Amino acid sequence: MHTRTEPGDDGLRFAVLGPVRAWRGDEPIVTGAPQQRALLAALLLRGGRTATASELVDAVWGETPPNTALAALRSYAFRLRKALGPTALVTDSGGYALRVAPERLDHSVVERMAGEADKVRAADPARARELLGTALEMWHGEPLAGLPGPYAETQRTRLAEWHLSLIETRFELDLDLGAHAEAVSELTALSAEHPLRERLRALLMLALYRSGRQAEALGLYADTRRLLADDLGIDPSAELSELHQRILEADPALAAPPSAQAGPAEIVRPAQLPATVPDFTGRVTMVRELGEQLSAASQHDGGVMAVSAVAGIGGVGKTTLAVHVAHAAKDDFPDGQLYVDLQGTDARPAEPEAVLGAFLRALGVPNAAIPETLAERAALYRSTLNGRRVLTLLDNAYDAAQIRQLLPGTPGCAALVTSRVRMVDLAGAHLVDLDVMSPEEALQLFTRIVGEERVRSERQAALDVVAACGFLPLAIRIAAARLAARRTWTVSVLARKLADHRRRLDELRAGDLAVKATFALGYGHLSPAQARAFRLLSLPDGPDISLDAAAAVLDLDPYATEELLEALVDISLIESAAPARYRFHDLLRLYARERAEHDESDITRCEALSRLLDFYLASAANAYALESPGDRMLDHLAPTRRTGLSFATREGALDWLFAEGQALLAAVQQAADGGCQGRTRRAVDLMLAAWDLMESGIYPRQYEQAARALVTTSHDCADELVEGRARVLVAQLLRMNGLFAESDEEARLAQVVGQAAADPLTCSYAPNVRGIIAYKDRRFEECAAFHTAALEAFRADHNKHGEASALANLGWAQLGLNDPVAAVATCQQVLAIHRELDSGRGLGNGLYALSIPLTSTGRLDEAMACLTEALPIFRESRQQFWEGMTLYRLAGVYLASGRWREAASHVEQALVILREVGGEWRTANALTMLGRALARLDQPVRAHACWRDALGIYAALGSPEADEVRRLLGGEASSSSASVAV
Repeated sequence: MHTRTEPGDDGLRFAVLGPVRAWRGDEPIVTGAPQQRALLAALLLRGGRTATASELVDAVWGETPPNTALAALRSYAFRLRKALGPTALVTDSGGYALRVAPERLDHSVVERMAGEADKVRAADPARARELLGTALEMWHGEPLAGLPGPYAETQRTRLAEWHLSLIETRFELDLDLGAHAEAVSELTALSAEHPLRERLRALLMLALYRSGRQAEALGLYADTRRLLADDLGIDPSAELSELHQRILEADPALAAPPSAQAGPAEIVRPAQLPATVPDFTGRVTMVRELGEQLSAASQHDGGVMAVSAVAGIGGVGKTTLAVHVAHAAKDDFPDGQLYVDLQGTDARPAEPEAVLGAFLRALGVPNAAIPETLAERAALYRSTLNGRRVLTLLDNAYDAAQIRQLLPGTPGCAALVTSRVRMVDLAGAHLVDLDVMSPEEALQLFTRIVGEERVRSERQAALDVVAACGFLPLAIRIAAARLAARRTWTVSVLARKLADHRRRLDELRAGDLAVKATFALGYGHLSPAQARAFRLLSLPDGPDISLDAAAAVLDLDPYATEELLEALVDISLIESAAPARYRFHDLLRLYARERAEHDESDITRCEALSRLLDFYLASAANAYALESPGDRMLDHLAPTRRTGLSFATREGALDWLFAEGQALLAAVQQAADGGCQGRTRRAVDLMLAAWDLMESGIYPRQYEQAARALVTTSHDCADELVEGRARVLVAQLLRMNGLFAESDEEARLAQVVGQAAADPLTCSYAPNVRGIIAYKDRRFEECAAFHTAALEAFRADHNKHGEASALANLGWAQLGLNDPVAAVATCQQVLAIHRELDSGRGLGNGLYALSIPLTSTGRLDEAMACLTEALPIFRESRQQFWEGMTLYRLAGVYLASGRWREAASHVEQALVILREVGGEWRTANALTMLGRALARLDQPVRAHACWRDALGIYAALGSPEADEVRRLLGGEASSSSASVAV
């Protein structure tokens, strides 16, 4: 608790929510012996009111005070006054009072925050949650810790109860805000600590139910009922029993309330509409027509959701109109506005499931609660919007099929859709065909951009300009922007320029030809350098491009590149997505690529993409070198002509890698899909250098698609080196996802082609992967053989990082072969190598590896220390997969140590992560371990629910672990604390 000291203020601050402490400014004050601190606490908690000497004696010593109590009390008061200053502690009517401003005592501050949270809870639960979170941070252990006396004991009990009540209220707000999945872990641990507290049990039951874990919620109730009967001889409360019945009936009212889904905790309602253009012109009839449709929908008048679909040729102003109408109507939709560009003119239009995922996150649904399939996401989306008034703007749709699942589907909501096609097959939609502007509207738009003064004296020239633009709004904007940026030009100069150039007005008659002619108006006025940049920057497939990557494409320095790009931004041929990042509108990208195909040779286009691949590979290699210094893998990557970016810190390298992830993988995919020869080698090496992207679990589908495309292309071209490396990547991805048989086959094929190509990377990494699969299948002799082969290959290549990896895996094989002493020694070598190399994430891997044999040999404190040190390393490296596995292993150590509550808490955290990035098999492992911890916490019904879920997964996968879970469900004890997890 920190407050600013005002002039003339004594700067005193006090804390009782923990040890009793005092400060003057930031300097601690010595508060004396325990009885003296007990006196201070009694005065602080009276809120400035006077306490008589006899009251204080009773508070400090109770009913049997010593004969010297009164004298001791006066002595304590004297010392406190000396320590605190003469104005703080005052003598009043034979007693004492402590004058403390409320904001200077942590207890008072928490009271104020809790009261404010209660007031705003109904209107703003996110704010209430923030207030309670801040208040709870002010508690520092047991209140009034170590103080003697009956008063301190009474107050300690009261404060502890208050603390727990505030925590429960915070959990209620978590559930109100949709954070049920995240709450399960902490609720599990807290309910285990307070097993008879029914409010906690009710909150945990509700959190489990909302997380799709109904069986566990029902099991928890059964456990609670038994505990209450055994310990207190009572039945569960009426409230808990009612909740149990509602869960049995799957009461829809138990779903996360609509208020929880209005937005994430910090932004209650999504407001995603792009900015409206300040010079919007005309379209009066259209604006009124669409506005009336939206207003009627927002009032539930029609009983159905309204859908308005605006269609027209590219550049006609569909998006501008839709955004303008949406902003005008947004007050009718107080629960938020959603927006997405569906990229309907792109080669790969946006996938509905990806859009729904983004919408659900914007509406406050946690990642862990978002289902996988399109149908499930659409159902959750409609449920989330039920009872709310939300406007959704679906811009640039490909066809009706793309958007059907994106429609809200509930009264009170509305959708605006723009598309190049007329959606006659969109049932119930209000269709609007948007044509070009009238001459009067076109001239008005041109005038607003250029300025009334410049147009007034040259009205006919202005009419000539807008006519040359075909009255297409985007073309008018481009032409007007060029004129507005050149104060020495007259309107007649611009009109003559448009007339002198062959504007191909005949191409403005239909479809995309109109768009091309409109864009050509701006393109024709570009300088050669600008035009070249416009053409070449359209070639990469990434969603956007950074300034440094653009400089590589153009083969220019960043300063010259930025000057060109900003000039293109000024005339709206590209957009600035963020500082130093740029993107094309999809139609402009198509047009620019056509210009590139017409104006640039095949060699020039290939060289531009080759420079980009060089830049990404060199930069990714620099980032990898910083995270894994001395790794010999980098020496086997294809050479590049560019040096790439250098990074001062590991954090900076990771920032770049994760920011460029999508663009980087798009470049790999583009190289794999064909085009220029010789790019696939650098593409696969780029994926190797971006290994951290794979293990982070980010962009998993894009990463796998790119790796598989490289396998196909290299196999067709008989490029064994590329094929081997690509198959190693695919094998690693499959292993991480728990698809072990498929992973083993890919690694086997990688070995074959890698040996044919004599590639040291493939020949070392492939057997390493195969050994891990053999370990999972308990084929420990084969496992040792594979890792020995990998170890020899790594050592022959002088690859210390690879050697450490193979040694770690070999140590586990030794453990499987019943040689735990050798296993510990081997894994200690691994840790020594990584500490010597200072290898960042590798150090975390070494610590993780050593923890396995330490756990198996009963050296649990050492294992826990290793895992505890590894966990922040993986978090800082953004390695979600390894973070989840470390939490899982920590849970196993806690389980082996008999610390059931910590085991349950850690495996709950692991479960959240491994559901996303660990595959079904590891999810089942975590469920199995959670069941073991819950069984030890005397929650057998919930434990059985976990085991049944795990059994279902194992059985579907055909995993042998199913037998162990059947034994657990049958009541047989097992000495194993966890499944083998790799």
